[in-house]
Amino acid sequence: MADILLTAVINKSVEIVGNLLVQEGSRLYWLKEDIDWLQREMRHIRSYIDNAKDKAIGGDSSVKNLIKDIQELAGDVEDLLDDFLPKIQHSNKFKDAICCLKTVSFADEFAMRIEKIKRRVVDIDRARTTYNIIDTSNNNDDYIPLDQRRLFLQTDETEVIGLDDDFNMLQAKLLDQDLPYGVVSIVGMPGLGKTTLAKKLYRHVRDQFECSGLVYVSQQPRVGEILLDIAKQVGVTEEERKDNLEDNLQSLLKGKRYVILLDDIWDVEIWNNLKLVLPECGSKIGSRIIITSRNNNVGRYIGGESSLHVLQPLDSEKSFELFTKKIFNFDNNNWANASPDLVNIGTSIVGRCGGIPLAIVVTAGMLRARERTEHAWNRLLESMGHKIQDGCAKVLALSYNDLPTALRPCFLYFGLYPEDHEIRSFDLTNMWIAEKLIVVNSGNTREAEGLAEDFLNDFVSRNLIQVAKRTYDGRISSCRIHDLLHSLCVELAKESNFFHTMHNAFGDPDNFAKVRRITFYSDDNNAMNEFFRLNPKPKKLRALFCFTKDYSIFSQMAHLDFKLLQVLVIVLSQDHHGFVLIPNKIGNMSCLRYLRLEGKIIGELPNSIVKLKRLETIDIRKSEIRLPSGVVWESKQLRHVRFKGDFPLFNVCFSLSPNMHSIPPKNLQTLMWMNDRVFESRLLQGFSKLRKLGIQQVSHSTSKLLSALSTVPNALEVLKIGFYSNYASEQINLSSNPNIVKLGLYDFLINSKAFPPNLVKLTLTFVMVNHHLPAVLKKLPKLRILKMVHCEHIEYTMDLSGDANGDSFPQLEVLHIDKPFRLCQVTCRDDVSMPKLKMVKVSSGISLSERLAKLRI
Repeated sequence: MADILLTAVINKSVEIVGNLLVQEGSRLYWLKEDIDWLQREMRHIRSYIDNAKDKAIGGDSSVKNLIKDIQELAGDVEDLLDDFLPKIQHSNKFKDAICCLKTVSFADEFAMRIEKIKRRVVDIDRARTTYNIIDTSNNNDDYIPLDQRRLFLQTDETEVIGLDDDFNMLQAKLLDQDLPYGVVSIVGMPGLGKTTLAKKLYRHVRDQFECSGLVYVSQQPRVGEILLDIAKQVGVTEEERKDNLEDNLQSLLKGKRYVILLDDIWDVEIWNNLKLVLPECGSKIGSRIIITSRNNNVGRYIGGESSLHVLQPLDSEKSFELFTKKIFNFDNNNWANASPDLVNIGTSIVGRCGGIPLAIVVTAGMLRARERTEHAWNRLLESMGHKIQDGCAKVLALSYNDLPTALRPCFLYFGLYPEDHEIRSFDLTNMWIAEKLIVVNSGNTREAEGLAEDFLNDFVSRNLIQVAKRTYDGRISSCRIHDLLHSLCVELAKESNFFHTMHNAFGDPDNFAKVRRITFYSDDNNAMNEFFRLNPKPKKLRALFCFTKDYSIFSQMAHLDFKLLQVLVIVLSQDHHGFVLIPNKIGNMSCLRYLRLEGKIIGELPNSIVKLKRLETIDIRKSEIRLPSGVVWESKQLRHVRFKGDFPLFNVCFSLSPNMHSIPPKNLQTLMWMNDRVFESRLLQGFSKLRKLGIQQVSHSTSKLLSALSTVPNALEVLKIGFYSNYASEQINLSSNPNIVKLGLYDFLINSKAFPPNLVKLTLTFVMVNHHLPAVLKKLPKLRILKMVHCEHIEYTMDLSGDANGDSFPQLEVLHIDKPFRLCQVTCRDDVSMPKLKMVKVSSGISLSERLAKLRI
């Protein structure tokens, strides 16, 4: 796990060097030399760790101790860089002799600290050589480790429980003469039974082919061994195998109809080598290849999109069926002889397995070794998280170990959230960037956000997370992580000191001072209070997550010293509603970059928050907290500001007027919401990077400004506008704004020129709907999502049929009508209109015509 810290050090050293303004021979020049040395040394050590990690995973204690020493070293180096970065940034601005002397002082101090680091590096290398620690992977090509998966692939057991539907679909696909590329790809998260299902499929169909073979590929495949294994099974003679294996295997397969199962493929490189020998399966002969992989992209690359069969967790009924089979496998007892309470406990145990067959089998195995009593089963239920995790750890950890180094800390971040939590991609992206887990050489935040989005998509493709919601343009809006993988994150994070939870932060008192991130997600607040009592100056803490009911976290913050805190997330239970005093001390968190406060919290951020020069994201939109007014924001890095905007007398902090200089508009990308009272044309023009904008209580003058193409920033993609009860309805015209693809209108009367031409999603709230509105909306050429909430309809029926001009919602996919007033019926009288409509969601009591009713959810 030291590789995570080493990557953080490398990223931060790059940032620091970029901030240095030096001249050769100056004190800062030598400081730059030291940082360059740090960067080079950490890169070398990281490469060394990559080579040694397999030995550590294999249980070599001496290598583990060595890596632990490196991990502590990397952590101390990161602390050093975080401590000195503000001083370095300040040194670039000095103008007088006093500041110059301060710069010399901290440069000398930094140099002395670097000398200590160098001595520790030498000492680690001395320990490695003195104690003869063999810390590199075994390079013996003849060495093949015993692998349980390879043995399992050769066993006769092909019993599949709960996957009958999947089996039938796969068999039909495999035997389809028109199957593209001749490949079936079974993909999904670890533990779902991909190999079991593939093995049953292979053995069920192999008699319909002239020759067949099944091989285990693994994370460390050897092409020669795989081809040799296939050759033995398909009938290549021993002499031919020794003479010219590749040519003879290819020659045999070209003339035969074959089926081959390639189990557990991790990347496309091995396939690129194998396909040079294996003849094309898409030929008239009708040969087939079955693959299993945890990575959707691998299956997509080998067999195309149509080859994918994504395995899902079992539902509750099939989960219980599998559990029952495994529990009663060795005797004739069944649930008929069990007490109702025992059955209920069994149901709860199965529910905790989350539909993962591997977890169910592991749990059933543990129960078979126990008495079949309520007491024994309840004890297992109470400790299930750790026991299942232990039983599945090796299988799950393979997916983590396969991640590139840069992705590992980002994956562990999911464990900072509670189980079953729906996590917004906006939050993840901006927290990763805030902690410098994602750094791009250009320093361009849009590029960093794009890389973060790539990371999320990679996790989805590897089946490590599941998409919960998507945005109007198909990007990931929110996601979830399975409980088993969540537990894996927690365990790995504890082991590497990446983060701790309220349950594992206690133990060795020395650990308190070393905690870098901590999360509290329980109604029991004693652990949180105890942690801060024992650690009032958490000087290494980078991220604090609190999902709690206890409002006292705010009063505690007034007495704590968060020197290096970069991410602060407080989510209070919605059960409480009250005023809180957010302490002025928040302004002392000089490293804070990301702030999110959520819950029924009434209060105001203190004026001191505007002193935070590194602040990048403020998200208080799901609270009743106000922003400070009449202040100067010092952060030039502020990119996202999201607040509720229901306080017209207070939220006037975004203005260019002489008395209220505001946020420098250079980097601002999100501003939700802004009050019309301070809206100015030159302010909006200054936000050159603004992508998302919300304006409350829009007036006539603002409507005219928004209607002018030159007023709206070119980067603006999302616009939300609220009006004074139809006050500005006749004035606004957005038809000349081609970049706006998502629009929300509140308290608005529609006119025919209101909509941008490239609109993809439209949300209308408290809008007056007359018979002209559908006619206007039908003409929007790219509209895919239409949502109408609390709209007042003039007529009882809304007809969405095509008109005489052929306008008929050509791209509409989703129609959502929620809590309408007066509307009783929605109709579509033809089969031509809305040709791409996939989903209709309307409130109960609204009748739909036959075609729309078939799409109702």
